[in-house]
Amino acid sequence: MELFSAAGLLAIAKIIVIDILLAGDNAIVIGMAAKNLQEKHRKLAIFWGTFGAIALRLIMAFLFVEAINNIPGLRLVGGVLLLWIGYKLMAANESSHNIEAKSNLRDAIITIVIADGIMGIDNVIGVVGAAEGNMMLVLVGILITVPIIIWGSTMFIKLIEKYPVILFFGGGILGWIGGEMIHVDQYIFDLIDPISLPFKIACIILVVGAALIQRKLTAKKADN
Repeated sequence: MELFSAAGLLAIAKIIVIDILLAGDNAIVIGMAAKNLQEKHRKLAIFWGTFGAIALRLIMAFLFVEAINNIPGLRLVGGVLLLWIGYKLMAANESSHNIEAKSNLRDAIITIVIADGIMGIDNVIGVVGAAEGNMMLVLVGILITVPIIIWGSTMFIKLIEKYPVILFFGGGILGWIGGEMIHVDQYIFDLIDPISLPFKIACIILVVGAALIQRKLTAKKADN
């Protein structure tokens, strides 16, 4: 897949949408870790924390790309995980965070890098799936979206709160990409290939439908 081809640009667009929609928790963690620092140290913590987060995500993405291209069945596992991530993204009404605010620069940077790395696993799976294992697309996508995650995600959180349909659109994209990853796995390719389009649509319906049912059950439980 060429970087500036129609397929490459579409993959980058998918990566950006996925990372923006999954960025909220990361931004909250960064804010909580750095909130007790002085203003000048807070900016340094965010900058170096961002730098470390980019490096860690690229390492995770590279390892995942290598594994997914060499370990049979891993695309199937990754696709199923991506369906689960899409479901959790839409089904959750709120997120809880337990990140201790740090009072010195080094601890804040370490906390940001570690927390972002752990919470960024879902992003890495989604990005690698959208890029179809193309490391150049992974690199471009992460370099574009990590600064958005660090400095701009609060705006997108408010946008999603105002227009919830954006969240379901993103979950649908994750369902489609998860279906694509499952489809191309060598163990079941021959089985799914004749019905690849209906299968991917079914993945979207499954993820979105399950999330809607869960949200209704949660709301009903809260009313009682």
